[in-house]
Amino acid sequence: MSVARDTEPAVLTEDLGKSYGGVEAVQGLNLTVPAGEIFGFLGPNGAGKSTSIGMLTTLLRPTAGWATVAGYDVRYERQKVRRRIGIVFQETTLDADLTAERNLRFHADLYGFPGREGRRRALAMLDLMGLAQRRSDRVRTFSGGMRRRLEIVRGLLHGPGVLFLDEPTTGLDPQTRAVIWEHLHRLREEQAITVFLTTHHLEEAEHCDRIAIIDGGRLVAQGSPAELKSVIGADMVVLRTGDDEAAAQALRDRFALEGTVTPRGVHVRVADAAAFVPRLCARLAVPVHSVTATPPTLDDVFLHYTGRTIREVGDDGLKKKG
Repeated sequence: MSVARDTEPAVLTEDLGKSYGGVEAVQGLNLTVPAGEIFGFLGPNGAGKSTSIGMLTTLLRPTAGWATVAGYDVRYERQKVRRRIGIVFQETTLDADLTAERNLRFHADLYGFPGREGRRRALAMLDLMGLAQRRSDRVRTFSGGMRRRLEIVRGLLHGPGVLFLDEPTTGLDPQTRAVIWEHLHRLREEQAITVFLTTHHLEEAEHCDRIAIIDGGRLVAQGSPAELKSVIGADMVVLRTGDDEAAAQALRDRFALEGTVTPRGVHVRVADAAAFVPRLCARLAVPVHSVTATPPTLDDVFLHYTGRTIREVGDDGLKKKG
C-alpha cells in the first residue's frame, strides 16, 4: 500500500483482529489516531488492550484486518515500524545491576547510536524526565516511579514518532502517577510525539485527548473524555436521610424522578445538580444528613456501554462477586 508518510495518521487500523484457536481476543478494531495525540485504550484487564498493543508494535501477527503505524504496515513492514516506535511494557525490562546511563547506552547501541551520540541522547532524555542526577546510580536503588520514568526515557532514546505505553503506572501510588503524567504532557509538548497507552485507571484516562473503550475484545465507544461523558448527560446525586425510602418516594411524587435506594443512600440522576439540590432539600419532609453531587464519570460511561462498571471488574477481567 502506498502512503504519504508526512500526512498518514500515527495509528490506523481497519477491522484488525487476533484469534487464538477458536477464541477471538480482539475483533474488528477500527482506529484512527492523529499524530501528536495522547490516545488511551480504556478497559479492564483481559479486555484485549495488550493484544492490540502487541499487534500494533509487530510483536503479534494479526489474524484479521490490517494496520499501519507511522505510515507502515505492521504485517509487511515490521522493521520500518519498529524503527519508528518506542515501547514501555507493563512489566519492567530494565537491568537492575546496571546504572541508569548504562541501561540507556546499551539501548542506544542496539539502535545504532554508539559512543558520543549515544551518551548525548541518554543524558538529554534523562534530563527531560528529571533523572539526570541519578544517571550513575544502579537501577536497583530506584523507586518504582523512577524506574518507570527510566523505561519511558529508554523508549524515547532513538527518537520514535509513536510511544506505546502498556499500563504505564500499574502498581504506582497516585502521587507518583501524577509525576509521570506531568512528564508525559511536557514530553508531548517538547517532542511532538504521539502517545498510545492502555490503562484500566479511570483517572489516568482523563489525561488523554481521546479514549477508546474496549471490552471483551471489541471497541464499544471512542471520543474525548468530555464527549463520552456527555452521553450520560446527568449528574449523580446521593442523599443520606433519616428515611431513604420516604426520600425516594418524595422524588417520585414531587419531582417525577426515579431514585435508587442503596446501603449508601438514595441515588438519582438530574440534569443540573447545583440547581436541583437546594430545591430538593427544601421540599423533603425527612431529615437530610448529607448530599453529594458528582458529574458523569468515565466509569458511568463504561457502565452505559457494557452494563457494568470498570471498578466491578477484577484483575482477571471477570466481574467481582459481592
